[in-house]
Amino acid sequence: MPRPSPCLHQRDMPVRLPHPRALLLVTTACGSVLPAGSGWAQDSMAPLLLPTVEVRGRSSANAGYQPLDSTLGSITATPILDVPQAIAVVPREVLQDQQAASLDDALANVSGIAQANNLGGTQDAFLRRGFGDNRDGSIMIDGLRTVVPRSFTVMTDYVEVLKGPASALYGILDPGGLVNVRTRRPQLQQQGVLALRGSSFGGGSTGFDATGPLGEHGLAFRLSGDYQNQEYWRNFGSLKRTQIAPSLAWYGADTTLEASYFHEDYAVPFDRGTVFDPATGRAVPASRRARFDEPFNVSRGYTDYATLRGTHRINDNWSLSAGYAYSLNNYADQNARIISYNARTGQLTRRADATEDSAMFSHALRADLTGQAELLGMRHDLLFGISYDYSSTRRAELVRGVNRGGFNISHPVYGLLAPPGRIGAAADSDQTERLITESVYAQDAIHLNDRWIVVGGLRFQHFDQVAGKGRPFNLNTDSNDSRVVPRLGLVYKLRPDVSLYASYSQSFKPNSSIANAYGAPPPETGDSWEVGAKFDLLDGLTATVAAFDIVKQNVLYRYEIGGVSFNATAGEVRSRGVEADFAGRITPQLSVIGSYAFTDAEVTDDPEIKGNRPALVPRHTAALFLTYDFGAVLGSEGLRAGFGGRHMGAREGDRANSFALPAYQAFDAFVAYDTRVQDTPLRLQVNVKNMFDRTYYTSSIGTNLGVAVGEPLQVIASATVRF
Repeated sequence: MPRPSPCLHQRDMPVRLPHPRALLLVTTACGSVLPAGSGWAQDSMAPLLLPTVEVRGRSSANAGYQPLDSTLGSITATPILDVPQAIAVVPREVLQDQQAASLDDALANVSGIAQANNLGGTQDAFLRRGFGDNRDGSIMIDGLRTVVPRSFTVMTDYVEVLKGPASALYGILDPGGLVNVRTRRPQLQQQGVLALRGSSFGGGSTGFDATGPLGEHGLAFRLSGDYQNQEYWRNFGSLKRTQIAPSLAWYGADTTLEASYFHEDYAVPFDRGTVFDPATGRAVPASRRARFDEPFNVSRGYTDYATLRGTHRINDNWSLSAGYAYSLNNYADQNARIISYNARTGQLTRRADATEDSAMFSHALRADLTGQAELLGMRHDLLFGISYDYSSTRRAELVRGVNRGGFNISHPVYGLLAPPGRIGAAADSDQTERLITESVYAQDAIHLNDRWIVVGGLRFQHFDQVAGKGRPFNLNTDSNDSRVVPRLGLVYKLRPDVSLYASYSQSFKPNSSIANAYGAPPPETGDSWEVGAKFDLLDGLTATVAAFDIVKQNVLYRYEIGGVSFNATAGEVRSRGVEADFAGRITPQLSVIGSYAFTDAEVTDDPEIKGNRPALVPRHTAALFLTYDFGAVLGSEGLRAGFGGRHMGAREGDRANSFALPAYQAFDAFVAYDTRVQDTPLRLQVNVKNMFDRTYYTSSIGTNLGVAVGEPLQVIASATVRF
């Protein structure tokens, strides 16, 4: 657990709780539906999927590849066509067919999303419509904030994205949108799966999932787990993860309660990637498999996540729901940091750094009252809610070594740079950030008639924030403020299966600075306009087309000077463009998921970088994946096959636009064979990822000295038994 800095006042000290492994907490989705859908188990980082189970008449939010409804735009389950904002969903069946192993894999199907600086592959980090960063609070689990570094876990059911500002419903966020990971819940039908997975990189994983009733009084359990021990695809390193996720649920006549807990131990490569030569604007001439760091570049730690949720149906029109989540990430990492590159000699100057004894934890609480009322002959879908969020980060020991040359990219010799020690540098240690927010909010969706829906919402948001570092401690950020954040939307149902919409919304996000070079930057604010159309096509295909214009002031960016990270703000950034997302069934046998986005982002007001494109924002993204169900052929009970690809446009590598990451395309395929062994259902599946073995680059750390390299061709073989 993080310990408070002695230089902070008592009010700034983190709240201490019993270790969450001693807790058993209850959880029910705030207005969400219980999952129901068919599927099979997956790999270690993907969800283990179970067959269709309907609980008390509630239906799934997805039907195969087709998304049907979402809770993101209104807290209660609402048809996607009735929400005046773009929503994209990656259903469980897509995750299963593609053998998605991370949020990066899942979100490759969604328009306008690109990888941000993911801290050497240790964090989820995404840009949405041109905005976002790692640890920006935009990735939630079941609608609640967390500090979980990788949210795609053994608990995952499916993934959904709310495009554009979501501050009116979810508080402090970037205006590009939020990503929400939906988890699987206990079921009242006994079933389970066991999954084995092997990778051509070496090694693999074993996972299991079991659920069913406990007695005959509405009590159900779920227990999921996974163990991964897989070789890293570059010339050294391995991925080791152990996950366990027990949960309980009680389904009463009008009340539902759930208890869930998740724990992960991990040791994964801390890999900053390759170097781009500023003279050529391209990657240095070295094998993509060759690492420029050391075998001690590893991030180790554990994650705990526990939730308590409940819903109560007051009457036929009104329901009350509440949810609480506690999350903790305790970690340490070591890093042979690249300080400079000599293009003439091919020599790198490196430094052995470390972050030891570090922890992030959070509390997230919200309660919502939802209902319907008739007023002046019109139906009102009403929402009233309150929320509280507390997040704390403390990096106790930041070790900073001395610069050392002598590492040649063409002939790397490892072991010449000694691992860092464990005694931190006084000026950089005790890095501390703490943010508390309290909110009240309300929303009304007024159904004027069968065709027109007007949505209006307001949120009153208050925050209190401190940040600083050093021994003695320097408090560089100490601020508090309040804001009112509005949301307005209009939906016109042209037909039952076609809707047009327009919306205006704002976002608000305070900035902090640990580094004393800048101090406390002003908060970010954003304004967004969006118009679009939504379709239910071919009685099984959902599509959304949207155009947006976002202006954001005081945009925070991070940069490094001599291996030290600093925060600063650009005066104003504008992002506008068009997006299209579609998913569902074209014929009874052929399913599809695809997307396209054009994003025109530019720094419109800044004394240094006006006219530049924000780093890592592509102008064009596109994806298409097709799956065909052949039915019972070749002696099988079912044969499925699929093929697809994705395009990522060129992106500027840093804020100065001094180099660019080139555009790339990557293609994947799979085949799945369903059979039985002595009446036990068995699925055999083979996935080929990056099947043409393209070399590509996914993100940077904001300089040319750390550019992430995409995975090469990989073959994944899996066997799943259902019982």
